[in-house]
Amino acid sequence: MYAIVEIAGQQFKVAKDQKVYVHRLQEEEGAKVSFNKVLLIGSDGTVTVGAPVIEGAEVTAKILGHLKGDKVIVFKKKRRKGYKKKNGHRQFLTEIQIESIAASGATKKGATKKAEPKVEEVAPKAIVSDDLSSMSVAELKALAKEKGIEGYTSLKKAELIEALTK
Repeated sequence: MYAIVEIAGQQFKVAKDQKVYVHRLQEEEGAKVSFNKVLLIGSDGTVTVGAPVIEGAEVTAKILGHLKGDKVIVFKKKRRKGYKKKNGHRQFLTEIQIESIAASGATKKGATKKAEPKVEEVAPKAIVSDDLSSMSVAELKALAKEKGIEGYTSLKKAELIEALTK
């Protein structure tokens, strides 16, 4: 079984127990990571292609280590001009080992809702211009939205205060 999966902005053809060098990942060594952008899965002669990704498919891997790639020399020269520029570059890489490829049954990380920050309910009270001037633009826009004022998104702070006091 193999899969084509997008990891850190690049596409890789991976199989179980394969070691792959990818752009540096944020997780620590020994951590398990899962990638849900699986573009294609092939097994036993059947190929499943996503549009653009296969829903529910997931590839899990273990981070083996972080390292730097080979040095690449970048040399620029313009003939007869005396211009020469030499630079070197070493790419930061992460070595991962593919542990499993799941064709279905994986839960999408984005599907689970995180606890949203609680928004305090603003009790309707008499609007005083001094009170409005201490509020932020975002709070003023929210208040304008509650009151049903049209075109509040393009108004500046002073214009919002004026529209709310009318």
